Amino acid sequence: MATDKELTDFLKSTEKRAFKRTFFAVRDEDAALDIVQDAMIRLAEKYADRPAAELPLVFQRILSNATMDHFRRQKVRNAVMQNLSDFEGAGDDGDFDLLEMLAAEGTLGAESAVDTVGREQILLKIEEAVQGLPGRQREAFLLRYWEEMDVAETATVMGCSEGSVKTHCSRAVQALAKVLRAKGITL
Repeated sequence: MATDKELTDFLKSTEKRAFKRTFFAVRDEDAALDIVQDAMIRLAEKYADRPAAELPLVFQRILSNATMDHFRRQKVRNAVMQNLSDFEGAGDDGDFDLLEMLAAEGTLGAESAVDTVGREQILLKIEEAVQGLPGRQREAFLLRYWEEMDVAETATVMGCSEGSVKTHCSRAVQALAKVLRAKGITL
């Protein structure tokens, strides 16, 4: 059973990555914050009795399910509101500022302004390329390389086979490499 401190430490350590992963999926900052918060509350309320070692995998599964629930609700909401939307203008213009978030996340050290801007521009291009991936490829890529899960854990979180995870990751890496090379970025 995880102690309160272990649960709190886990949630603190995963909140930014969970937000970014969710934001990539839903592309709405407010919705991503709500989804992550709901997933954290669900973990604390229903799974706090699990051993601390199980928390990361359980949380990722809860987060994936919460994200899918968001899309299901959106689909129903859109179906109901489809006829009414003809009378309203498009007013969803809230933008997520990646550069502000990157600057707030960590210290930029003793980099020169030119180096800082160049690094931030490259990171922005990488972020855009990741956002452009199909949903399942993006999810597999982020779980494997951002969350550093192994293939089995990723398969469990995504609810698919290990072979599917490998396929999604391979395709994601190939697509990212192609897009980034076209933008002049070689890593």
